[in-house]
Amino acid sequence: MADEPQQTVALVDEEMWMPVCGLSRLISQTIVCARVTGVDLILVWTEGHAVACERLCPHEQADLALGHLSGRRLFCPRHAASFDLRKGTISHGWPSRPLRIYPTRIDDGQVWIDATAVNSPAI
Repeated sequence: MADEPQQTVALVDEEMWMPVCGLSRLISQTIVCARVTGVDLILVWTEGHAVACERLCPHEQADLALGHLSGRRLFCPRHAASFDLRKGTISHGWPSRPLRIYPTRIDDGQVWIDATAVNSPAI
C-alpha cells in the first residue's frame, strides 16, 4: 500500500491515457500509489472496479493510501469521514470539497488513467 515505491510513467499517445499499474497487482494490493504527470494519486480496487483518485484527503491532507475500504467508500485514516468512490462525495456533516476521481480504463492487463483529467483544474 503506502510503502510501495511510486511508479512514474510517461504519456503514451495523443489521447493522454497512461498505463499506471498492472491489474493483477491492483487486485492483490487493493490500494496502489502512483504518480501521474507529477500528481500523487492512488488506485483502488473495489467491487470489481478500478478507481483513481487524489492521494491526499481534501479535508485534512491525510494520506488516503493508509485509509481503509468498505464497499465503495474510502475512509480517511485521520478522521471518521469517508468518500464515495463513484462521485467523490464526503460523508454527511464534513466540511470538505469532494475527492477528485479520475477516469480509468482497463486494457491488456493494465489500469490506465486519463492524464488530461489529472492535469485539468478542479471544478
